[in-house]
Amino acid sequence: MDYPECYELVFQAPAVEDDVVIVHRTERAGAGGYPVYEDESGIVRAEISDRGEVRMLASGGHQMLKTPLLARPLTP
Repeated sequence: MDYPECYELVFQAPAVEDDVVIVHRTERAGAGGYPVYEDESGIVRAEISDRGEVRMLASGGHQMLKTPLLARPLTP
């Protein structure tokens, strides 16, 4: 299966514009067998399925993980 290299994760932010985070595919796979994506800082991590389903992954302790409203694949 060929997975996109990057996604935009769109999170709803209260009382301001939505927050958009760009994540890039890593060499790792998540528990579901799909690629793990992360942002440049390595803090935002997500396993994204071939149907665009997102499972957020903790990168450290005490994180309050939110599921994004939308995961948009980015084309080069």
